[in-house]
Amino acid sequence: QVQLVESGGGLVQAGGSLRLSCAASGRTFSSYAMGWFRQAPGKEREFVAAISSSGSSTHYADSVKGRFTISRDNAKNTVYIHMNSLKPDDTAVYYCAAYLSGTRFVKADAGTYDYWGQGTQVTVSS
Repeated sequence: QVQLVESGGGLVQAGGSLRLSCAASGRTFSSYAMGWFRQAPGKEREFVAAISSSGSSTHYADSVKGRFTISRDNAKNTVYIHMNSLKPDDTAVYYCAAYLSGTRFVKADAGTYDYWGQGTQVTVSS
């Protein structure tokens, strides 16, 4: 069982930056691939970024590629997403998620992820 708690959301102006953190419980964090997803009002949840269990590989949605960076610190049981050049379209509730994985390949399909946090709101004003 893995419990995930996101933090770092807030209100930021367009062009600004935010870093979200996701702290995980348990001693096997390094066995889990981690992902970030987001859901805007009236829209379906969408994939943002993912990182392999070791951190050796990452994958991004086209909409955030070049602006967002996902990273992890397995010693701190934490995954991060650093968001630069934020746009109003990035406004959403951001969720971190986890699935058990021993490979360097990561998945963008939300159905692959077994554990989810409660989410943190990110609002980008124009």
